[in-house]
Amino acid sequence: MSFKNILPFLIISLAVLTSAATVDTVMIFSASMRKPIPNIVIRPDSYQKTDKKFSSVYLLHGAGGKYTSWLTKVPELVRYADAYDIIIICPDGSVTSWYFDSPVDSTMKYETYVASELVRYIDSSYKTYNDKKHRAIAGLSMGGHGALYLSMRHQDMFGTAGSMSGGVDIRPFTSKWDLELRLGTYSQHPDNWNKNTVANMLHLLKGSSLRLIIDCGVDDFFYDINKKLHADMVDNKIPHDYIERPGAHTWDYWRNSVKYQLLFFNEYFKN
Repeated sequence: MSFKNILPFLIISLAVLTSAATVDTVMIFSASMRKPIPNIVIRPDSYQKTDKKFSSVYLLHGAGGKYTSWLTKVPELVRYADAYDIIIICPDGSVTSWYFDSPVDSTMKYETYVASELVRYIDSSYKTYNDKKHRAIAGLSMGGHGALYLSMRHQDMFGTAGSMSGGVDIRPFTSKWDLELRLGTYSQHPDNWNKNTVANMLHLLKGSSLRLIIDCGVDDFFYDINKKLHADMVDNKIPHDYIERPGAHTWDYWRNSVKYQLLFFNEYFKN
């Protein structure tokens, strides 16, 4: 058996002392990018005690982060997995992938990875429900854009999604976070930018059943674009939950936000 075929099955289970939940570090080979990608999978305590299936929440990190960022900064995730009886998956989205398939760099295909390869692996390797009614995706900053982007483009895969301080319109930030490396310069490739920004994708939500929650602090540098997205969604009569409160682009804010989002997803799964 070749090395790349062995990689997906190399799972290192790590006992978490502060919770009965179990954390796996899973290496999954991406055929689209021809490389192994690390991921965190948090299984609730009940996982080993029952044959039932579980709902899943995919949690995306921000620019400059990696697959361990969420669990390192918010170790309470293991308690939330137990409390809501869910599986939480934290993939590595590279430092600045923005979770789309780059039209200018064939080595960056993180839309394909997350929405296809990763979901397929998780559903085949864990006791998850294989349907969108039991699958959520959320993220912070770059990951907030990614969660909305992927859920809007793959409504057959995700039934609900959330953004925390998301970069929901990338066009005002043409020189930031390697976006030009992913899309080309705005002056030369405006179509790439316009097609791959969440703010321009609301037409995909016409008649949609996708349940969305959007959260951003009023002191965040992404606040104005989130507020505009909310207003545009209201104007277009697109149902969604929207939260704004004091707070900046910080882990203190996201540590609080993720509690609301997981509660939102739990209500969706139950209903």
